[in-house]
Amino acid sequence: MRGSAVVVSALMVGALAGAVAPAARAADTPPGQRIANANACMGCHAVDRKLVGPSFQQIAAKYKGDAQAPAKLSRKVKDGGAGVWGMIPMPAHQSMSDADIRTVVDWVLAGAPPSR
Repeated sequence: MRGSAVVVSALMVGALAGAVAPAARAADTPPGQRIANANACMGCHAVDRKLVGPSFQQIAAKYKGDAQAPAKLSRKVKDGGAGVWGMIPMPAHQSMSDADIRTVVDWVLAGAPPSR
């Protein structure tokens, strides 16, 4: 009986560790990336390669040094648009809060740094 209790305890520890690991990784994910993940941004953009739209790193490079970039990009996310990166339009994200949009834009303009 004692051996089965040890096996059950080991299984419980393993199950708990598996449940805690994704939460720990999520806590290490930058807020801008978490918000981008939650709002389907990653369906069209990747951090380091072009998908449907430009990579976040390409966006950061294009707007580097542009003091107006945070406002321009925030407006672009909220209202959508086309023509800057090609003919495929970016849909509007009217349901995203201005604070969430700014968090994503700031993360993108910082070069979309990975988890810490």
